[in-house]
Formats: sequence, C-alpha cells, structure tokens
Amino acid sequence: MQVFGLVGNPVSHSLSPPMHEAAYDECGIDARYVTFEPAPDDLEAAIEGARALGIEGLNVTIPFKQDALDHVDPDDLATRIGAVNTIDFGGPDDRASMPTGHNTDAEGVGRAFDHHGVALDGRAVVVGAGGAGRAAAFALADAGMSVAIANRTVERADALAAEVDGASGHGLAPLERLVADADVVVNATSVGMEANETPIPAEALHADLAVLDAVYSPIETRLLRDAATVGATTIDGGWMLLYQGVAAFERWIGQDAPIDVMNEALRARI
Repeated sequence: MQVFGLVGNPVSHSLSPPMHEAAYDECGIDARYVTFEPAPDDLEAAIEGARALGIEGLNVTIPFKQDALDHVDPDDLATRIGAVNTIDFGGPDDRASMPTGHNTDAEGVGRAFDHHGVALDGRAVVVGAGGAGRAAAFALADAGMSVAIANRTVERADALAAEVDGASGHGLAPLERLVADADVVVNATSVGMEANETPIPAEALHADLAVLDAVYSPIETRLLRDAATVGATTIDGGWMLLYQGVAAFERWIGQDAPIDVMNEALRARI
C-alpha cells in the first residue's frame, strides 16, 4: 500500500483526505491519504519520520509551508514563492536523498482560471500578500499578466511586488481604481470567511472581470455574489483547492488525476 498525507496544525478540518482517496479508488490504486499534526517545532522530525516509514508524498499546510523550505530540495517556483505545499520523497531508490519540495497552490490558481475559460493576459489584481497572495501573484505574472498587489499593510505589498516580475504594490485605498481597469481579480485574504464582508467595493466590479475568491467556506462569498450580479465570471475557492490537489496527485502518482471524481468528493464535504 502506498501512503500519502498532509502535515499541518490543525488538520482536522482538511478536505484533502476524501478528495485524494476518491482519486485512489477511482484509479484502482492501493493507497491511503492520512493526516499528521506535529507540534509547531517538530516539522523536521515529521518529515524525517515520514521518509523513514516509506511515506511517498506529503502535502504541507499552515503553519509549516515556509518552514518546509529548509527541509527539502525546493524547485524554482517554490523557492520564489517562499513556501512548499507538496513534498515528494520519490521511489525506494531515492530515500537517501533529500525529498523535493513544490508549490502546487500556484498551479491551482492557473488551472482554476483555465477550467473556466479565462485567458490570463492583461491586468490582474491580487488582494492580499500572504501565502495565497504570493502563489497567485507568481502564477499570474508567470502567465504574462501585469499584477497589482493590494494589501492592508502596503509595505508587505511592496515587498512582494519587488519579487514578482512587473508587479506593483499598493494599499487598499486604490482598490476601486485598480479593479475597474483589471481583467482578473483574486481575493487571497480571509475576508468573507467569517462574515458577510467583501474586500472589494461592489461598484468597482464589472462584466469583463474574472473573479477568483480563495475562500471556500462559504463556497459563495459576498464578493462572488457581487461579481455575479454585474455579469463577471466567478470562480469559487473550491476550484483552487481542487486543482492544487490534482497537481499533487499527478506529481506523486505519475498519471492524470480523475478530476471530476475529486471535485465531486470535495464538494460533498464543503
């Protein structure tokens, strides 16, 4: 049996196990996906333990994504984003070497837009400069978009913009102007998760926009409702969550993921 899993703290809320195990069942793969919740200072021991036990791959979530960089051989994208969310231990012959680290959150952004037929060209606005914001900014810039990063703390937006080709940093005050001129918007903050709030003024939204909200609980946020009202393309956070998992599955297993099956399993739990 192959074993894969998720390292985080906490992880009891994770939707990854049913999504991945549905894929294994569909593909006839003898595998299981389990969760691990090490203490905040025990990430290195957890990774080493997983390697020793023959676990073939791990996803990484809060609060370990940045720390994981120090315990793997990260690829270029993970290095630039500054976070690892997928670890690949390789086959039995690779156990003596350091596992590789990857960031499939960026791929999750790109594939979510692609699924909805959205071309990633023109201007993008990313709201938030944390982990999800970093992944989105690099994904959109790498696709060729001009990226404006807006964040409550403008210094964080400026710092991220300095790392992303052609990006600019802003506070939240100019959001209405930035969004009015944009083709794509990503909410990479938690605004809308706990309350009926939106990070973007409704009057800034327009029909030519594609709006991705990384929040998936609730699945329909106020931002997405406002965007739908003006005729914009709306993409809920479940799609980003799905496609980052799809990318991890395909890296570990080496075959196309059963995307529809994974999506059905995911949305049954959201």
